[in-house]
Amino acid sequence: MIRKAFKMKAYPEQIEEYIKRHNPIWTELEVVLKNHGVHNYSIFFDSETNILFGYAELESEEKWKSIAETEICKKWWTHMAPLMETNSDSSPVSKDLKEVFHMP
Repeated sequence: MIRKAFKMKAYPEQIEEYIKRHNPIWTELEVVLKNHGVHNYSIFFDSETNILFGYAELESEEKWKSIAETEICKKWWTHMAPLMETNSDSSPVSKDLKEVFHMP
């Protein structure tokens, strides 16, 4: 299992809406995530910096990357784009974080 951590940035005035849209997440998107080997997925928010910290356990990087090609993922990105920093394709601006310590 691959442990993946990454960060994104929400617009400060949109964090409540961001949280609302994730609770619950669309069933179709949850199914796609699970079918692509994503487990134990969490997103945390740092209110001092507006940084969203994501953590997920993956079966493979290839399966994770292929989620971006699904129709439901692209639809989700468009739905979430007004709430956070995004790329030109509406995907979230995301930076992978390097693991420097792990205690099993």
